Amino acid sequence: MILEEFDQNRKAIINPEDLIEAISDFPSTAVSCFARETFKRLLENFNHEWITTTSMANIDIPIYRIFVGGRELALFNAPVGASACVAILEDLIAFGMKKMVLFGTCGVLDEDIKETSIIIPTAAIRDEGTSYHYQVASDEIEVNADVLDCLLNFLDKAGISYSKGKVWTTDGIYRETIDKLRRRKDAGAICVDMECSAVAALAAFRGVSICHFFYAADHLSEEKWDMRSLPNHANLDEKDKIADLAVQIALAL
Repeated sequence: MILEEFDQNRKAIINPEDLIEAISDFPSTAVSCFARETFKRLLENFNHEWITTTSMANIDIPIYRIFVGGRELALFNAPVGASACVAILEDLIAFGMKKMVLFGTCGVLDEDIKETSIIIPTAAIRDEGTSYHYQVASDEIEVNADVLDCLLNFLDKAGISYSKGKVWTTDGIYRETIDKLRRRKDAGAICVDMECSAVAALAAFRGVSICHFFYAADHLSEEKWDMRSLPNHANLDEKDKIADLAVQIALAL
């Protein structure tokens, strides 16, 4: 398999620093989410200023500085999908980011996990392609390796309940078949997303600290898909609380 051909050469033909210039006062810690409405509301909740803009072929990604209790954090709206997300995170690292809190929705594979509840991934099943360019091929990868204790201690002290376990990361949102669902559940997955395993591989390769967590959205089952609170405008007040939680976690890292 081509994806087993991991190349440890740290110098690629095109590197982030070939396109991105470091910014001397760029915040060392960033916060990002995938949902556009949650991001918009989060930005409006803080004094902020534009720092710079990075981009992909068909989308601009503005990067902002927000001011929180005498601290500064970078804030941006991450693109969906493993390859797109990792490409933009590469840019942020080149700008000067060293730590990050990334949060977003996931589909749950266990109906007992309530909608908008917090899920902490500890490992990810690598059913995408991007991670194999950053780490040696394997079925799974550790997630939140260097921040897990800090994250769980923060949630416990704040009295915030959460589930923790393995996530199934896949590129093929329309190819989540019942047989695959059963196999991933048998492997221990409690939820499914599109970026986590690739983000974990990037963090390990680049030596940055990325705290990644989810809030439960749709429910995947063998009987019927339940959209729950997946749409961007659903349960916005509850999602605002989760966004504020992400900021508080970033300040605690």
